Amino acid sequence: MKILKIVTLFSFLVLFFMYCTKTDQVVVSTTATNNTDLLALKTTTAPIIDGTVDAVWANASKIEFTPTVPDPGNGLFTGYIGEKFPTTLRAMYDDQYIYFLAEYADKDQSQKVAPWYFNPTTKLWTKEGSARTYDVNGVMTREGYGEDKIAMLWNIDNSTPKFITQTCYASCHVFTPYNDYSTVGTLVKSTKTGLVDSLVTSPTYKSNAASGNHYTNGPNEKIDMWWMQPSKGLKYGKMDDNYQDYAGGQAITNLTGGNANGRHVDDVVVASTSTTWPVGKPTYSSDPTQGSFANTQNLKLDGTGASVAVPLYIIPGSTSNYIAMADTVSGGVAKKVTAVSSTGVLTYSGGTLDPNTGTDYQRLGTAANSAIGAKCIPSVVTTLLINGRADIDCVAIYTGTGYIVEYKRKLKTGDVLKQDIDFSSLQDQPFGFAVWDKSNYQHAIQPNLMLKFQK
Repeated sequence: MKILKIVTLFSFLVLFFMYCTKTDQVVVSTTATNNTDLLALKTTTAPIIDGTVDAVWANASKIEFTPTVPDPGNGLFTGYIGEKFPTTLRAMYDDQYIYFLAEYADKDQSQKVAPWYFNPTTKLWTKEGSARTYDVNGVMTREGYGEDKIAMLWNIDNSTPKFITQTCYASCHVFTPYNDYSTVGTLVKSTKTGLVDSLVTSPTYKSNAASGNHYTNGPNEKIDMWWMQPSKGLKYGKMDDNYQDYAGGQAITNLTGGNANGRHVDDVVVASTSTTWPVGKPTYSSDPTQGSFANTQNLKLDGTGASVAVPLYIIPGSTSNYIAMADTVSGGVAKKVTAVSSTGVLTYSGGTLDPNTGTDYQRLGTAANSAIGAKCIPSVVTTLLINGRADIDCVAIYTGTGYIVEYKRKLKTGDVLKQDIDFSSLQDQPFGFAVWDKSNYQHAIQPNLMLKFQK
């Protein structure tokens, strides 16, 4: 009888403490039910967007996936195919914002895009490639100097039907062959349809090429693209807000050599469409916020010789990855290059830069993966993002083995151009996720993910 009372008392105490735990705390599992559905936790405590994993993130569910560089079968991703980047992703939201925390593996930090270096043999300045190069035998001849990036794609107003099943592949046309009618032969073009009627000559056209550009499959289809780029926005705590549209579609792509590009920064709109060949090809307005521009100009050697490419601005002695636009104005630390000699010496207001004294501005060896001098000059001037491009606050921290990327955006922005996804209905939203590792357009892809909201 005594034993029975003790057991009863123990059971009561267990139930009592279980009850207290359930009523006094909110316990949310941090393990995912699967690796495709991301559940956004409803929170009253917002994380600080600083790249530090706040304690509040421990309450959010986590999904794990591994974006992988695909093989489109057209050589577009040669040298990168099969590379994998294990990733975890968490999400939370409150009455105003949605928050994301992405953590992914990356063996080294790469933020210097196609930097300028000096070739002491040719005595010319040139840029590193932003992607790896290979010889005819498939042996890498030079490592690429692209930047580490991530991106997310969203279906705006469910306007792109294929996005529901294909997500990011719905607009990725790396698999799409086209016939290039833009550069070879003399064409007779119809004034009614803009299509090719006949050929005056009988050239051999390019065929089975592939377009790496993104565009949707209908004139009313749009996709929201969030793009973390160190050279565009991240320096100022922003993720670059872009969108993708039809761009005239495959018909225009076939006629003009695969250059229909439906990827644009927010605030850019269709300004006009062509009424001559190719009929219907859209022309877009200019970007009012710039984002970045190439740090490049052409000057004549010794003022009278051959015209050569050189940096537009330099910061003498700097080891930075980018030059900020604010540094190029009057009083800034950046100096405009005004002359170049036949030996590569750059002249600027207040002095000269001689790249022949030491290797600070040169390649450090001839091997494919040789490094470059610490002072090689940035090829990008970056500016503050404003208006529609600045909707997403973002901070990325490199840990030594990978990145912690923390970002937020309003559930519903002030967008009136249908260039942003609207989360305010709390409906499920399919999305895709991509990772770039020191590359230009070659990237790993994770399609068919789904954002769901805890209600």
